[in-house]
Amino acid sequence: MLEDILKQVQDGKLSVSEAQEHLAAFEELGFAKVDHHRKKRQGFPEIVYGEGKTSEQIIAIVQSLRTRNNQVLVTRISSDKAEDILKVIPDLIYNEIARILYWKANEGTEDISKGYIAVIAAGTSDIRVAEEAAVTAEVLGSTVHRIYDVGVAGIHRLLHHAEEIQNAVVSVVVAGMEGALPSVVGGLVAHPVIAVPTSIGYGASFNGLSALLTMLNSCASGISVVNIDNGFGGGYDAALIHKLIQKGL
Repeated sequence: MLEDILKQVQDGKLSVSEAQEHLAAFEELGFAKVDHHRKKRQGFPEIVYGEGKTSEQIIAIVQSLRTRNNQVLVTRISSDKAEDILKVIPDLIYNEIARILYWKANEGTEDISKGYIAVIAAGTSDIRVAEEAAVTAEVLGSTVHRIYDVGVAGIHRLLHHAEEIQNAVVSVVVAGMEGALPSVVGGLVAHPVIAVPTSIGYGASFNGLSALLTMLNSCASGISVVNIDNGFGGGYDAALIHKLIQKGL
């Protein structure tokens, strides 16, 4: 990229000031500094957290990101806010269950072709968080297999998918209530398990705290835990693992 920009300056196709803009580490928008070097440092572009931002702010950030990246991901977007944004940038895609807005310049060109991530949800009530993980991983280039409603209350449903889960390169396991599912999956597989506790459950679940503590205290090896309802974090970590694995294949 640096050589291309310098050659364009040399050929007179790009001014010095334009070259400086292309080489800048971030773009100053006043209310935000858009990190254009995130992908170089971390492998994926900057992700936009939508809650607390206005539609106008998100539109400006997305438009800035699209000038330097071939994919954009915006999390925690309500349907009303998504509608406002889509009026201005209609080629974005909105997943209402995951509450994610995203865009990919060349669909499929960066897909990681070898292996897949298993996103496993204990119950139907956990699908919202599971979808946030699944869509995140897909936008970042991974193939995802969704395995939903396989909680420990009916363990035969999980075992029915045992081979598919075992063949994944990493599993994201989403569960509320007592949060036992990641421990069960952890005892069945030889790959990393990312546990995502949800706030689903009755009063004594303390809005997901009981599931979080169960997962943190799991007796199964190879389990890492993200925060309550953080499907994005689980999906992002799984995509990083998947990407690193490809380098060794």
